[in-house]
Formats: sequence, structure tokens, C-alpha cells
Amino acid sequence: MADTMFTHTLNESQVQRLRELIEIKGFKISPLEYGHFTARKGKCILHAYLSGKLVVAGKEAREFVEFTLEPEVLGEARLGYEKIRNPEMYAPHFGVDESGKGDLFGPLVVAGVYVNEKIADQLIAAGVRDSKTITSDKKIAELAEEIARTVGNAREVVTIGPAKYSELYKKFGNLNRMLAWAHGRVIANLHGKVPDCPRALSDQFGDPRLVEGELRKQEVEIKLEQRTKAESDIAVAAASILARAEFVRQLAKLSMEAGTELAKGCGAGVKKQAEEIFQKKGREGLARLSKTHFRTFAEAVGDPVAPKVEWRKKS
Repeated sequence: MADTMFTHTLNESQVQRLRELIEIKGFKISPLEYGHFTARKGKCILHAYLSGKLVVAGKEAREFVEFTLEPEVLGEARLGYEKIRNPEMYAPHFGVDESGKGDLFGPLVVAGVYVNEKIADQLIAAGVRDSKTITSDKKIAELAEEIARTVGNAREVVTIGPAKYSELYKKFGNLNRMLAWAHGRVIANLHGKVPDCPRALSDQFGDPRLVEGELRKQEVEIKLEQRTKAESDIAVAAASILARAEFVRQLAKLSMEAGTELAKGCGAGVKKQAEEIFQKKGREGLARLSKTHFRTFAEAVGDPVAPKVEWRKKS
């Protein structure tokens, strides 16, 4: 039977780091008598005591310890037995990830990074981790610079601005095919720089055969692995940071063109901003800043949109 309870001792900074992480990950946090807090998400429960003792319990406790607590809070354990538990992360490979696909404003950016054991150790020591766990754009930029210094030319960034994005979306017909093309291009470009790299890893966003097909078109022979939560891999995490940093830079440039700081995402606040820009700059002005196939764009400019489908459970 797998372990369902783990105990660790944290210092004050680690407790603070843990709280920041679980807030991002959607844990429900509550007060704890004689403790900092208790938190719950799914089948994982945390109790952080004032003494520094942390108890992680539940059927999903092992996954939390392995993929969040150890690599992103404790740190040292990752440099120790992580090489035994996860040797493929230290073997030579490319990591690929994207940023901006869920944002109305700004580009789609796909980035790739090559790592081997030495580079992996350096990136981990520098604090590189999944960009979604980092809320500060300044921190993203600092880590992106550190990654660039560490890997040198063994990195690749493909940026698809709003105008090109809309053109390619019409050509490919859906986002997954466009993503597959961009991922394939990044891997092919990296392969040209590090031709003896045997493997590439990316987060799975659709049918794996799409990226495989793009690599065949570019005559790239490499083992391709696609999996969910691939950002736990250091190469993919580094790629996610490079992609996010470039997205933020490009969004800042577009904000200057728009005359206002463009918001991230595609929620109600973004829709309101898009409507204001449409009123001032017209459809073409908004299209220069936006991904025009988004429902939010259609609603902002008053185009007819397909009704949302509500799925109801059969009784």
C-alpha cells in the first residue's frame, strides 16, 4: 500500500513559499490552531505547524510531495535523490512549452531549451521552475536572463504576433494544428543547433501525431515524448519561462501601440478593455492587438457568436 502521510520540517521562508504555491494551485486555506495554516485540495491535506512541522496526508499526498514540495519548496532533495528517481530529467533532451494561447491580447510564443546533467543542475540551483508558479513578471524576466546565460545558443523562441497568428489560424483551421506546427519548428531549429540530442519533451495539448507529423515534414528524426504536467521537467520549465518572458515583452510593446496597458487572459475585464479599444480604434485597430478567433473578440466587435453549449448530466 502506498504511503499516504509524509512529515517534513520547514523554515519560515519555506513556509511562506509553500503558502504562495498552494494559493496559486487552488488549495483552500484555513486557520490552524497552533499552526500557520491548514489547506486542502482534492485528496491532499496539509497541516503547517508553528514548530515548522509540515504534515502532508491523503491519497494524493505522494504526488504533492514529489512534484511540488520537494522540487519547489525543499529544493535540496531535488539535487539529491531526484537523479535516482527521475534520471531522464538529467539526460540530454529538449524541453518545449508555450505561452499566450489563452490570452486575447498579445502573441503566441513557443520556446525550447536543451539540457544535459550539468545544465539541469545549474537551472535547478538558479530556481527555475514552472512559470505558472511565478506571479511576478520581473522574476520571470530575471530567470529568463539566467536561463539564457546558462544554456547559451541551445535555446529557441518562436513568436507569432497577432496578425501572423490570425493568418496562420485561417490556414490551419484550429489551434492545436498551429501549436503542433510551432512546436515542430522549435524542435527542428534546436535539432539544428544540437543535432546529437536524442529526445524532445513537451506538454501534451492534443493528438501527439500532430507534432510527429510536423517533424517528419522537416525531416527531423528524434524521439518525441508528450505528456501532461510536463512542466515538472526542468527543460520544459525553462522553456515555459522563456516563452512567458517573451510574451510579456511583446505585450508591453503592443500596450504602447494601444496607448493602455493590455490585460492578460480573456475574462470579463479583458472583454471590457477590448470593447473600449474597438470604440477608439475600430475593428482593424483591435485586430492588430488580438487573436481574432477568440469568442471575446467577436463579442467585443459585435459579431454573431455561436451559443455556448451547456452539458447536463442525464438523470
